[in-house]
Amino acid sequence: MPLSKACVIAMFIGAGWAGKAAATTVQFFGWGGSPQVNQYLQWVSEQTQARYDIKVNHVKLADTSDAVTRVLGEKAAGNSSRGSIDLLWINGENFAAMKQHNLLLSDWAEQLPNFALTRPDENPSMRMDFGIATDGQEAPWGKAALVFYFNQRLVSEPPASLAELLEFARQNPGRFTYPLPDDFLGISFLKYAALSLNAANRQLLYAPVTDPALATITGPLFTYLDKLHPLLWQQGEFFVRQASMLQQLFSDNEILLAFSFTAAEIPAAVSRFDLPQATRTYAMHDGSLSNVHFVAIPFNSARTDAAKTVANFLLSPEAQAYKQRVSVWGDETVLSMEALSKEQQQQFQTQSHPAALAPGAYQQLLAEPHASWAPALRDAWYARYGARL
Repeated sequence: MPLSKACVIAMFIGAGWAGKAAATTVQFFGWGGSPQVNQYLQWVSEQTQARYDIKVNHVKLADTSDAVTRVLGEKAAGNSSRGSIDLLWINGENFAAMKQHNLLLSDWAEQLPNFALTRPDENPSMRMDFGIATDGQEAPWGKAALVFYFNQRLVSEPPASLAELLEFARQNPGRFTYPLPDDFLGISFLKYAALSLNAANRQLLYAPVTDPALATITGPLFTYLDKLHPLLWQQGEFFVRQASMLQQLFSDNEILLAFSFTAAEIPAAVSRFDLPQATRTYAMHDGSLSNVHFVAIPFNSARTDAAKTVANFLLSPEAQAYKQRVSVWGDETVLSMEALSKEQQQQFQTQSHPAALAPGAYQQLLAEPHASWAPALRDAWYARYGARL
């Protein structure tokens, strides 16, 4: 049964949060590279100020690992209760590192009143982050999967698999590329390729990486990339640093095909005229890498009650539905529609867009490999291909 606002407030009072959370500023550290995400967090701050007298200050990061380093430094300095970060947007490698070093507050996420709306027993990805159990140290915030997009005025039949992508690159040399593996989207492309090219050994990617497993997985991966790289933009001698630069190359018609980890980001960009009106989104037939992203509270936050209040608001039907709007962010909700009332479900109904991913387009969702694989694949890529800047 959906939780009413009165019920949520009553539960907060019962947990002793509401009174302590008054007149507070929550320092929210998170990636700041998307104007849509930044504007959404401004809206969140306006809402939490009006409802709970809590301001959310978005500290924009270029790399989330900077926040990990900061909390680690505070712990080393003996700062156990006056931390500079109250809430952190995180997943994957950074969560694994913080959990390993006991840098996160434990056993809080599943106590949030709105966490039940994710139906975690039916959706185990709400409790797993890149193959690692969250153990109540993270609250789910959104989910996404890798999609590709093309300009239908220039491309009549886009590639639907890695094999077809290689043939597409042969027929259109210099018109495709991917970001460096330091970038989230760049390493995501490598993980998608590793999973798709190693179907018979895919289970290796869901366990901590070992040297023999790495050699097994990178064999087919590097054979494929050795063929693909000379056919890429700039002959594969240079790669873009960030996902935003990939979208810019596509918008400028430098490349014919690009990809994103947020399907709704594409129609949103078309609506803002950042991408051509003839842009269309689709999913590869040999699989789509998918994951859930989370928020976490560092162990030494000075405002844990307020941080929990904000995290619960981020999980509310209103905040999730607003976030999912194409015109706002387009991030897919983590809530289960079956857990919501009809009125709440209606908040998620949005108008279709010609550039949007068609319903049922995903042929196969591929869960993220174990967190240890990202740095291993990244290091192996640089060892083989060099800086390529």
